[in-house]
Amino acid sequence: MSSFITGTAGTGKTVELLRRANETAERRTVLLTAGSPDSLDVLRARCGDARVAVRSLDDLALEILFQSHRDRERPQVIDDVQAALLFEDAAQPLLSLEWTEFLEAQVDPEVPGLRAPQRFLDAAFQLFRKFRNAMVTPEQFLESALRGAASFYANPPNLAHPDLLYYTKETHQNSLDVDTAELQRQYRHEVDLAKILSKLYRSYLDHPVKQGCLTARDAIAEAVGILRESPVLAGEFRARYAAAFVDDAQELTLAQLQLLQAIYGEHLESVTLAGDEGSATSTFRGARPDRVFAISGERTELAEQRRSPFAVDVACRHLLGTGGSPPLSTDPQVGLTLFRASTRKAEAQFIAEHVSSLLAGGAQPSEIALLFRSVANTRAYGDALLDRNVPVQIAGDLNVFAEPEALDALAILWLLHDPFRHEYLLRVLSGEAMAFADSTLAALCAEPEDSQTLLFTEEPLPETGPHAPRWDPMRDVRLGWNVLRGDRDRTLPDLARDRLMHLREVRNTWLTAMRTCSLPQLVRLVWSQGLARAGEPESARWAYQQLTLRRLYDRIEAFASEHPDASLAEFLEYAESRMNSEFESCETVESGKTVRILSIDAARGREFDHVIVPNIRAGAFPRYYVPDAFLYSPSLGMIAKENVGDARAARTAKFTYYMFRSKTRERYNREERRAFVYALRRAKRSALVTAHEKATRGIAAPEFLAELQAARLPGAVDLSDKWHPANVRRAK
Repeated sequence: MSSFITGTAGTGKTVELLRRANETAERRTVLLTAGSPDSLDVLRARCGDARVAVRSLDDLALEILFQSHRDRERPQVIDDVQAALLFEDAAQPLLSLEWTEFLEAQVDPEVPGLRAPQRFLDAAFQLFRKFRNAMVTPEQFLESALRGAASFYANPPNLAHPDLLYYTKETHQNSLDVDTAELQRQYRHEVDLAKILSKLYRSYLDHPVKQGCLTARDAIAEAVGILRESPVLAGEFRARYAAAFVDDAQELTLAQLQLLQAIYGEHLESVTLAGDEGSATSTFRGARPDRVFAISGERTELAEQRRSPFAVDVACRHLLGTGGSPPLSTDPQVGLTLFRASTRKAEAQFIAEHVSSLLAGGAQPSEIALLFRSVANTRAYGDALLDRNVPVQIAGDLNVFAEPEALDALAILWLLHDPFRHEYLLRVLSGEAMAFADSTLAALCAEPEDSQTLLFTEEPLPETGPHAPRWDPMRDVRLGWNVLRGDRDRTLPDLARDRLMHLREVRNTWLTAMRTCSLPQLVRLVWSQGLARAGEPESARWAYQQLTLRRLYDRIEAFASEHPDASLAEFLEYAESRMNSEFESCETVESGKTVRILSIDAARGREFDHVIVPNIRAGAFPRYYVPDAFLYSPSLGMIAKENVGDARAARTAKFTYYMFRSKTRERYNREERRAFVYALRRAKRSALVTAHEKATRGIAAPEFLAELQAARLPGAVDLSDKWHPANVRRAK
């Protein structure tokens, strides 16, 4: 029989789970894992027993695949960025309308979302990721989609119901004004959409997956199928790990749950799960806490709050609308500070001053954390800390290829490979190493001073004068030629000319080294000679630059390891593909000398003395719910958002009805609320909640800071007065 350890965040679930794991490990080897991979590092650091194997379920699934492929080539593990690129390759016949169904007019290519191909593919890839997490096959998807469509359109609901009209925005109420002919037209488009997605999903599984390119979720789905067909192999893994202990069980996907069930049985015998269904923050990405906690088993509920200060605990209970046992600490002076700034800059400066005061008071940098829903656009807060020489590191859904320090490093590599990529060339020329003024850059973008220079070039002469065409044929190469050949050197200041001449000399050196050096060696040479140091030596800004370059260099080494013969051009193309991806992430570098700036997922399992939750405003935290081009429901089938063809409304009637029936936006906002509470629960001594600008009315998304301010909670200090020194100073 399975065992459950439940309780809200901060009640000691992980401590109890580790105690049980260590006790069991005295007799046999056990598996310690987590529903969230971000908390595994924390578990490794807190578990010292050698007989406790701390492994992710992804690694376990890969080992199962490796053992089942003993006589065949082992599968290649890829991430979501590579999987998305492979998916685009698999989808090319769709985009060029080469499928037999199109040629034989069996399927109408005019389907929702396909007018914007890239947007269509992004939405389809997101949908297929959820299918893999939910163990849905293409055949199951198509069957349920066709059944759901027939059920809905054969007996449509009352689209004129007062509650439905009241819930729907006035701008979308026209989507409900449909007759039988319009519903039949939408039904045909939906069926065609389901057929296209089903075939696209099958081609994804045939193209990357069956060729041995697997993401972590693909590996788990494949491993479940293998274990079901091979009970002997499942028995081997159960014998190796006689018991399993799972932390953050509320974040388990259905595929991960079925992997555990394939090894330990449907009722998860000898499995202990610790989690809190009310702390699930990934249900829209596939987590199924409802299925996990529906399993029968022995339950131990922990009620005593062991971490959160009094004011933080009261705030969390207020936000969730729950009561319960009193908190451990009842000191109303400890805990929660609220602050609303007039501008984003004022907010960032206030946070930086707050962190500086904590450090001056004896707090360690590693015990301070800034927690965001996403760290994709948090640079303003990091820069405010770096300006005060506070060392920071950012982890979570951070795209390292898009960091300013990484862009500087990539720009100098682009100068070596292709100096006519002017967006990178301008970054090099205006960067710290060259530091060209705007007037110097303007001079370099102008035509050569000597017209004779143009007579001896192979490029066509541009037309000049008052009747010159609007399009300048030399605009894409003039800056590059002026930099490489020195056609404008005589018009430049002496210092700028000397630096430019030196840049040409070192570039020629790099071109020579490119013939003999490996890719990592070449990158080290170029960076050592072409990049300027950020800040003073050993300063916080210098340390952050080094951290970013180390992360980027690790990617270069990994790329060179996978592609030994790859050129610099191939790596730069690879970097650009990742720069524009939403699936990039960076892990936390364990260090006791930095303030952490983390996403909620990266903060899993961690705790800090002082937690700051900035930018608590609608659109940032919580994020607005923006549905994809189409949704899927097991009972209703496909729900297309866009109405195509001879449509009288922008939205389909089914989408408008589904948003009302399922209350998707409300469920999404509840998950964002749980994520905010989870962030506050990371605090052991104090929490600061900040935002900037005025609060919205809280209709599309709640305003958490406004809720806390209106509640006037005991122990919470509100510093949001417009005459607060931080706001007055920023206004001046």
